[in-house]
Amino acid sequence: MSRDWVGNKTSVWATLGVRYETKQRRDFNKTERDFYATEPRALEKLLEFEKFENVWECADGMGHLCNVLRERRILGKHSDILYRGCDGSEIIDFLKYDGKWDGDIITNPPYKFALEFILKSLDIVPEGRKVAFLLRLQFLEGFRRYKELYLKFPPRTIYVFVKRIRCGLNGDFSKSGNGISFAWFIWEKGNYSETKIKWLL
Repeated sequence: MSRDWVGNKTSVWATLGVRYETKQRRDFNKTERDFYATEPRALEKLLEFEKFENVWECADGMGHLCNVLRERRILGKHSDILYRGCDGSEIIDFLKYDGKWDGDIITNPPYKFALEFILKSLDIVPEGRKVAFLLRLQFLEGFRRYKELYLKFPPRTIYVFVKRIRCGLNGDFSKSGNGISFAWFIWEKGNYSETKIKWLL
């Protein structure tokens, strides 16, 4: 019986629409200290449709999202597990934070700990506050995420980017590709009804 598929790992990535070279792809689980900086356009687009107040950017990296929040005068606090160059950043291990936050949370979280960051955020903010995370569309799948997050706390809105955004490894956009589809996942604590999907141009 002949095979109906001929290809290798590179063929799979090509089929999924990943256009940058194999050697530039990153194993997202390889390290805890690398981070992907987000182009400011990603947050600027979201703010055209969502309003936030007193925002904590809890993985601020080099400040790409933080600067947008500061310009809009809605930045309340910003931090990271280590200092990466964002002026005024507090050194906080977010997952070990034992306080509460009376405001909203916006971030592009460490991929390896994205689920934990979301659950932590929903735990420390009061009802009615928003939690916004920039995540890969593939974050929608997975039994653990379904069981621990979506079954109990479905997002209110998911904003999918029509044109893919760039994320620069450790802040370097020169080698960034556009092969990964990202979306903003928005939770409003206490409002766990049917999820709506919208698109950002």
